[in-house]
Amino acid sequence: MATMTKQNIGNILAKQGILVAFALFIIAFTIANPKFLSVDNMFSVVRSSAILGVMALGVTFVVISGNLDLSVGSMMSFSTIVVLDLHDQIGPLLAIPAMFAMTIALGAFIGFLVGYLKLNSLIVTLGMLSAIHGLTLTYSGGKNMDIADKDGTWFSVFGQGTALGIPVPILIFIALAAVLGLVLGKTAFGRKVYAVGGNGTAATFSGIRRARTVFLCYIMSSACVATAGLIQASRSLGSQNTVGQGLELEVLAAVILGGASLMGGSGTIFKTVVGVLILGFIQNGLLLLGLQFYVQFVVTWVIIILAVWLDIAAKRGRLWSPIA
Repeated sequence: MATMTKQNIGNILAKQGILVAFALFIIAFTIANPKFLSVDNMFSVVRSSAILGVMALGVTFVVISGNLDLSVGSMMSFSTIVVLDLHDQIGPLLAIPAMFAMTIALGAFIGFLVGYLKLNSLIVTLGMLSAIHGLTLTYSGGKNMDIADKDGTWFSVFGQGTALGIPVPILIFIALAAVLGLVLGKTAFGRKVYAVGGNGTAATFSGIRRARTVFLCYIMSSACVATAGLIQASRSLGSQNTVGQGLELEVLAAVILGGASLMGGSGTIFKTVVGVLILGFIQNGLLLLGLQFYVQFVVTWVIIILAVWLDIAAKRGRLWSPIA
C-alpha cells in the first residue's frame, strides 16, 4: 500500500510538478505577506504579466517545433514604436493593421530562414535581435515615441480599458490563450508542430511539410508579438525605443517553466500560462517582501532553477541524474 501511494504521488508530480511548485510559491508568499492574495494584487500581477504572456504563447509554438526565437524582445520594441508613430500619421484604425503586417513580415522572414533554408534558429534569431533593434532605432531616428493627443484617442482601450470589471489586457491574454490552446491541442496543425519538434525526420517521411510548419510557427509568434506591442503602446500611449529589450529571456524562461522542452516536442499553452504567472507572482511576492530590485533578480533566478529542477526530478523519479 505504501509503495502504491508513493507511486501515485510520483505520477502526480511527474505530470503536474510545475503546478505543485506554483502552489508552494503562492503559499509561501501568502504566509510572508497576507496582502499577496488580495483581489487587487491578483489583478495587478496578471495585468502586468499580460504582455509577457501574450508573447510567450507564440514562442510556445516555436519551442515545441524544436526551435528558438530570441528576436521577440526587439520585435516588440519595433511594433510598439511603429504603431505609435503611425497613430498620429494615419490614425489608429489604419495604424494597427499596418503594424501587424510589418511585424508579421519580420516573422515570416525569420520563418523562411529557419524553415525553408534550414538555418540554425539560435543564430538566426540572435542575429535578428540586433538587426531589428537597429531597424527600430533607424525608424524612430533614435527617439522615443509619444502620441500627440493622448486624451482624444480611443487607442488607449487595449492597454487601459476594462470590460465587466476586468482589464482588457487580461481579457486579450485569456482569449488568445484559449484560441491558441485549441489550435495546439485540437487541430491537425498542432499535431504537426509536436511531430516536427519530436522527430523532424520522421515527420518529413510521414508526409508532414516540416518547413511550412516551422514557417507558420514563426508567423504565429510574430503575430503574438504584434499583439503585445499593441497592448504596450496603448498602456502608456508612448514608449522608449528599447521597451522590449531583455524580454526575450523572460519569455523563454516562462515557456520552459511551463514544461516545454528546448529539444522540442513537448509543452502546452496552459502550462505556458502557468509559467508566465509563476514569474509574475514571484516578482510581485519579492516586491511585497521589500527586497531591492537587484536582489530580486538573484532570488528569481534561484527559484526558477529550483522549480525546473523539481519538475525534471519528478519526471525521472529521483532528485539526481542517474548518470551522476
